[in-house]
Amino acid sequence: MLYMGGLAAAAQEPLTLRQAINQALGQSPEAAIARADNQGAKASAAIARTQLLPQLNFTEDISRGNDPVYAFGTRLRQRQFTQADFALNALNFPQPIGNFSSRFSGTWAAFDSFKTQREIRRADLLKESSSSSAKATDQQIAFQVVEAYQAVLYAQREIDVAQHEQETAAALLASVEDHVNAGLAVESDRMAAQVNVAARKEELIAAQGDLELAWAQLREAMGTPELKASVLEPIEPHTFPQLALVDELATAAKARPDLIAMGQSQSAQASALGAARSDFGPRVSAYGNWEEDRTAFAGSGGNNWVAGVQISINILPLGKRAQLAQQSAAKQRIDAQLSASQQHVRLEVSQAHIHRQTAALSLETAQAALNDSAESLRIVKNRYGAGLATITELLRAEDAERQSQSSYWHAVYGSAMAYAELLYATGTLTPDAAEELQ
Repeated sequence: MLYMGGLAAAAQEPLTLRQAINQALGQSPEAAIARADNQGAKASAAIARTQLLPQLNFTEDISRGNDPVYAFGTRLRQRQFTQADFALNALNFPQPIGNFSSRFSGTWAAFDSFKTQREIRRADLLKESSSSSAKATDQQIAFQVVEAYQAVLYAQREIDVAQHEQETAAALLASVEDHVNAGLAVESDRMAAQVNVAARKEELIAAQGDLELAWAQLREAMGTPELKASVLEPIEPHTFPQLALVDELATAAKARPDLIAMGQSQSAQASALGAARSDFGPRVSAYGNWEEDRTAFAGSGGNNWVAGVQISINILPLGKRAQLAQQSAAKQRIDAQLSASQQHVRLEVSQAHIHRQTAALSLETAQAALNDSAESLRIVKNRYGAGLATITELLRAEDAERQSQSSYWHAVYGSAMAYAELLYATGTLTPDAAEELQ
């Protein structure tokens, strides 16, 4: 079994919760997807800024033909036009002519009613939203690791409890056998004690299987299927800080990265809606063109240039009206999504707050029950040794003590997970904060 795996497992450096979280953040496919989305959003923001820059193109065109218009214009651009080219026969039936044309052309959107600026603002907000979403993914991964890590700790403790109970059952069997041999107990007492030993052995086997399963879940949460099992630092009870619900709700409203991401997406959509409105405004563009035409690739020829400014207004913007309606609907949708998410977060924080309080009370109750059951078992053992109690009473007390130990450590685990749930619900489950759970 993993917990009993020998010196190799025992000698391995114990894995800390912080190391497990950092490993998961580096190896998890979900984290890789979030990082890729973030890089894509950064690239989109960079692309949006290129709309402010002039566009410059170079073209090398090689052509040949005898089309009258093409031949006339090409000779003119090459500065090769002569008096003989005005002959009617030369105009109507020109000889094929070749042309090597080198052209630089450029455009620049000087003004577009601030549409580009709003699109850049939208891209920047989406980049910030993607970054916040990546943080939300990191916290989700951290919570999954905390849950799996705590499950391993609890499974280890359950093995400790099972081993202790097996030793107790063996000692009880030895005591009963002494009583039977001395004539102070009957054979059925020995058989009952033997059944008790077998039951404790089965519980130990089941606990070892639970530990193997817990390690498998931790490996999956960390994204490291090759991770070897080791004995982690034993789980111990902690006293976690408690805040008022109103303070936790305020923290969640400010710190939850998914809410922040959605708020940034809402602002981005508002910018997209503004850009759609700007599309109805006038557009001013500058353009320019320089061209050289030659009869041979390395030959000489003529060159020309053209530059100008263009003002355009769409006087029948039917498609733009539909785009505006589409962006307006998208804005209404994300507004509703943000409102629904805020309500859901308030519910999550409230639930986590209640779970935190319940777990703390359960831990106190389990601690008291553990103390009472241990004292009760001690008394019944003494009574049985004096012949004042039956084997049934002794086994019942032993079973109650075993259940109280299991319940106590389950309460310890539940308290840690309730606090982790609260940190996750308020958006503060960072690797540093998670160290408080160990």
